[in-house]
Amino acid sequence: MHSSRRTFLKKSAFLTATIPLADASLRSATIPAASQRAPAAEGFSGNLPTMVEADGRLRFDHGPERLVLPGGLQPYMTCTRSGAIIVQGQLLQKPVPTARMHYPAALGTVVSRDGGETWNRIPLPPGQNGVNIEGGITQLRDGTMLALDTYIVPGETAGVARGQCYVSSDDWRTVDGPVDVHFDLPGAIYPSKDDAGRPHEAQRLHRRIVEMPNGDLLTTYYGWLDGDHTPSAYESRMIRTRVVLVRSSDRGHHWSIVSTIAVDPTLGTEGFTEPVLVRVSQGPREGRLICLMRTGRELHESRSDDDGRTWTPVRPRVFGHLDTNRTELWVDLFRQIKGRTGLLNEENQEELPGAVVDPDVIELRNGLLVAAFGVRITEKACWVEPRHPWNGNYLAVSRDQGDTWSNVVRMTSGVLTTHYMTVQETPTDNQLFVTYDLGGWGRGATRDIVGRFVTVTPKGS
Repeated sequence: MHSSRRTFLKKSAFLTATIPLADASLRSATIPAASQRAPAAEGFSGNLPTMVEADGRLRFDHGPERLVLPGGLQPYMTCTRSGAIIVQGQLLQKPVPTARMHYPAALGTVVSRDGGETWNRIPLPPGQNGVNIEGGITQLRDGTMLALDTYIVPGETAGVARGQCYVSSDDWRTVDGPVDVHFDLPGAIYPSKDDAGRPHEAQRLHRRIVEMPNGDLLTTYYGWLDGDHTPSAYESRMIRTRVVLVRSSDRGHHWSIVSTIAVDPTLGTEGFTEPVLVRVSQGPREGRLICLMRTGRELHESRSDDDGRTWTPVRPRVFGHLDTNRTELWVDLFRQIKGRTGLLNEENQEELPGAVVDPDVIELRNGLLVAAFGVRITEKACWVEPRHPWNGNYLAVSRDQGDTWSNVVRMTSGVLTTHYMTVQETPTDNQLFVTYDLGGWGRGATRDIVGRFVTVTPKGS
């Protein structure tokens, strides 16, 4: 999750300033018309989307799976108003060694400007890992594209942290950056390793950048403030995180904390992680912010009706009947599989439950909300035994601004996947592009990021 960096918007002195760099070639990367072209593959025919729940008010039409990034895992994506689709994922290669924290795998980024027919690799300048768009990438109302690297690293003084931003004014054909950006995070601490026990001296920006009606930007990160010291249930060196909302009033140059959205060291296995933020722009809930978050068990949700200053108490959000605590539905499949603490049977309630991971959510132009998420059955044993039919990737649609989600689609079922996915609306009304991966990290395992177009049409429209 890395990428390149950019200057900011033209009407801001910060955005128009020339950033002195030792080598100008490191500030702007021009993307050629074709580099490492990957055709849209028609060979992924084994995954047939099926309805888990439906209210009869929507029609779903699914296009064929297409190969997007060969060898890729865990996609993040954006779609521009021109129809360009930009997808990034982990590769098998190692990243470039740098002093600044970076993802432990190299990241590849591809773009399609012909409706997903071909995918062109976006090259990086020598010696750079580029921007990790897990931190958020968006196109603002004036057409400028802005991306934040996922890692916020400690600054020179306590309570101050540094992020990185990349900017494009030509639909990501050229990208300026990185530009250092400033985060005021009083009380921020860095006590944790990652989930593999590696050093992790950073807070993590995640998923969506929301442009407010007045031009302010909101986004979320997960990390630690004073007092956060509870170990994860499965990795004692990994400290459970909270989810925090931050705001910028100067187009992303400077960010400050608005509020903690969620913190509870007793809930789930990881604290609150991998948040995604959406703002409802129409209907009776206009202005509401909704945040979905991973916990290592159930997905959780919180809402704000005052621009993020206060939030409702978190509550589980179960889509359809997909309750990850219904272990009686899959214990028979896993009885002979050994976890960290013994066989996965009724007595092993630490490792037998499932988990929902890395939610995504967007608002369509017609007012529908669409969520994407992965379900792991079980939380860890899905890598050894992925065949349970719940194990896979999903979409859910709400017709009432997130109050209920009465349409749920299973995109993959019983296949090896990391369960990470993302969804965007294309310039064609009601048409989505959805990406997910097939495969995993195992040595010799097949692994690819694929995507497909999905049309969601309200009946009678």
